[in-house]
Amino acid sequence: MKLSDYKPALRFLGYFLGSYFVLNLIYGVWIESLGQHPDAMTHLVSDQSGKILELLGYNASVILNTTAPTVKLMNGGQTVLNVFEGCNGVNVFIVFFSFVLAFGGRRRRMVWFIPLGLVAIHAANLIRILFLFWLAEQGSNYFYYFHKYLFTAAIYAVVFVLWWIWIKWGNTTVSEKH
Repeated sequence: MKLSDYKPALRFLGYFLGSYFVLNLIYGVWIESLGQHPDAMTHLVSDQSGKILELLGYNASVILNTTAPTVKLMNGGQTVLNVFEGCNGVNVFIVFFSFVLAFGGRRRRMVWFIPLGLVAIHAANLIRILFLFWLAEQGSNYFYYFHKYLFTAAIYAVVFVLWWIWIKWGNTTVSEKH
């Protein structure tokens, strides 16, 4: 086998790893520049979670943490959950985007599939945060395991389903990409 036999796989890896690295680097520098302040996406996710919790009947409030780069999700004046930068979904967005970009496909489809995929991931992340809030509110001994393993797997399952849809639906030959 020649190196040229691996050209499609190497191209995919190059685009995926390149875009993933560059986007994570930009995001990481931006996060570091904020110091002890949470980023805009963490604010957005926290605010939306708080509004959904209110709709569900909680006495929810969202308060900026003055001692850490987090946003507090509170119930009746008590902190239930701290939302960190890693909880906002941006890193998962970057993984999803990098894959679709690297895999390629029809640009017209990509232009609307990527935003719809980001919205789906965001919705799944909001559901994850709501369940974590509920677990924390209940004082569950399993909070750590749900947070670390089950809900992380669930978010990535959403990403894998979106990738599968893109592979089946967005995949075209090179001549069809324009």
